[in-house]
Amino acid sequence: MREQDCIALLRHAGCSEGVIAHCRAVRDLALTYASDPIVDRDLVATGALLHDIGRGVTHDLHHAEAGGAICRSLGLDDAVAVIVERHIGAGLTAEECSVLNLTPRDCTPRTLEEKIVAHADNLVKGTRIITLEERLARAIALPRRQRERIYRLALEVELLR
Repeated sequence: MREQDCIALLRHAGCSEGVIAHCRAVRDLALTYASDPIVDRDLVATGALLHDIGRGVTHDLHHAEAGGAICRSLGLDDAVAVIVERHIGAGLTAEECSVLNLTPRDCTPRTLEEKIVAHADNLVKGTRIITLEERLARAIALPRRQRERIYRLALEVELLR
């Protein structure tokens, strides 16, 4: 999907210019991990640009779930909707979703494209790229399992760069 089409969808969904700038920064970083021919670069670019489309509805954790629903309602490829749903941190298990009052389903990234977008989002604060160390420091209040998942995801995705 072309960048201008993704930006139009973000605006239509009610996303601010700050969210749009963040999504562009995540896309730019994500593409640095997508040079291997086994990675679908177009899917990474589209998923990264639309990963926060749910922020037009809410800025809490529900934005991922809302974003997936928006993508499906727009008739977008389900692979894009799944990237949007699974981009939070390093993903959430069904149990963690249930505890957070989200639909209890496994939202951990599985495909390379899902993992790349989740990792890139972890390393972009606003439009600024941060280090893994800074990301982990920001995640200190999260349960240990979630912090470990963020770290393991980083180790896996950094191998693609």
